[in-house]
Formats: sequence, structure tokens, C-alpha cells
Amino acid sequence: MIRPIRFGYNEETASNNAFQKKGNEGHDSVQKAALAEFNSFVALLESNGVEVVVVEDTPNPHTPDSIFPNNWFSTHTTGEIVLYPMCASNRRLERKEAPLAVIKSLRVNGAMGRTLDLSICEADNRFLEGTGSMVLDRTNAIAFVCRSPRSDESVLDRFCKDLGYKYFFFNAYDRNGSAIYHTNVMMCMGDKFVVACLDSIRDSAEREIFVEISKKLNKEIVDISIDQMENFAGNMLQLKNSEDESIIVMSSTAKKSLNSGQLNILESHCKIISPQISTIETNGGGSARCMIAELF
Repeated sequence: MIRPIRFGYNEETASNNAFQKKGNEGHDSVQKAALAEFNSFVALLESNGVEVVVVEDTPNPHTPDSIFPNNWFSTHTTGEIVLYPMCASNRRLERKEAPLAVIKSLRVNGAMGRTLDLSICEADNRFLEGTGSMVLDRTNAIAFVCRSPRSDESVLDRFCKDLGYKYFFFNAYDRNGSAIYHTNVMMCMGDKFVVACLDSIRDSAEREIFVEISKKLNKEIVDISIDQMENFAGNMLQLKNSEDESIIVMSSTAKKSLNSGQLNILESHCKIISPQISTIETNGGGSARCMIAELF
């Protein structure tokens, strides 16, 4: 996780992220509130037995979205680290010295092997924003990806061929008919469940394929509404703590939007922890899942 130092509303990403909302607060107030939310989130994870590697962001270059590191890199049990092509030019600057030094230290310790650098695709205006663009079923090596300006199928195909994944590429829309910018705001993949906004998949044939794949993977489907999706109920992440217990992380905004039946299903699989991160959600257009880059 990246501790923010100059977090704020990113004008460069707002054009295709309908979840961002610019408030009336000044930059200093937003940063102060986001920092407090971040620190509380880390403390909550650690108190529930989750080991967190915190990287301190640097003021320069200015990277207002650095709090969402899952978009520019991912790690894998097979030893790879993947670097991804980012749509907004100021998000490309997140591949800077501090976080890269942490990744390098992990490699020195033998935790990682080769690097797959897809960021070179930025030169051709082709993007794939990590585990924002892709929701990965790592056990079954399947990537779920909804079409958007931030998710290019040719880059996705390269990722999948290189790491041995298959993929399902589909269309998903918000209530206004705009393409959803990142797949991980409309769905979450757990080991025994899938949280998904099926209404966002407007094409009935694509929706049926989505459901069929989920059932073949023996996943229980938790269907969320468009309204719940807009409250970040799709932006969840399942983790394992030091006691090998399953935890699902979602924001307090997301949890409040769910009904008792949905919560009962999720609680039958995982313990729920729900940080309050409303400043980060509002200004950044991302939520709890976006703030965590898993280390395998």
C-alpha cells in the first residue's frame, strides 16, 4: 500500500472515471483526510492479522492517484512481476523510485523472478491497468475484463499468453450507458464466490456466459445492483491473514449498501472488515480493493 503525500482529485483520469467527484475542499484538507483514512485502514488490516508493506510516497513527481498501486503492477506465485501501461500520463509517474525500490528488495530476497514490462504499450496508446482492468481468478487462471479505454484487448491477450491465462472480455455499463472504467468496480472474485453487478452487463448473451463461467468455477454469485455498484460494493478483495483465515475487505460505504442476504452469503465465506475511506472514494473514484496490491 502507498501512503499518500499529495492525494487529490485527478483531472487527467476524470474523463473516463464516472466514480470520481470533485468536492469543495482544498487540496490540503483532502490530503489530510485521505492520510487519516489510509492510516486507519492499514491499522485495521494489521489488527486483523494481515501483513502490510507500506511504501511512503514522495512529493515529486506529483502523483495524485498513487494510493491505488494495484493498477501499475502485479505479482504472481510463478515469480513474475508485471508492469502495466497506464492511460493517464501522470499515473505513469507512479512507477517511481520509492515503490520500485521495495519491489527490487523483494527480488533480492528471492521472492520474484522475471519482469514482464507491458508499460511499453503506452507508446502505442494501448493500456491495461493491472488488477483494475483485470479481475483475476488466480486459481483457475482466468481474467475477467470489461471493455474500456483503459483495457486494450491486444495487451490483455499478451498478458494471458505470457502467464498462461484465459480471458473473458465483455461489455459493462453504468446507469448512464458509459463503459465502466475498471472491471474491479463491478465485480470481485473470491475463492468460493463472485460479487458482480449483472445488470451492468446489458447484453443478455454476455451475461449468460458470465454466469455460466462463474457456475463452472463453482462460485456462488452475489448479484449487486447498479446503485450498490456506485457505492463501491463491487470493489472488494479477499485476503488471507497470518492465521490462514479468509477476510474480505470492502469500504464502510460498500458494506452499508448491501442487504442482509448479501452480507450473510459473504460472511459465510469470509470475515468482513470495512474501513471508512469516503474521502479517498469520492476524490479518487476508487475504493478498498484499489488501494491494495497483493504480494505473492
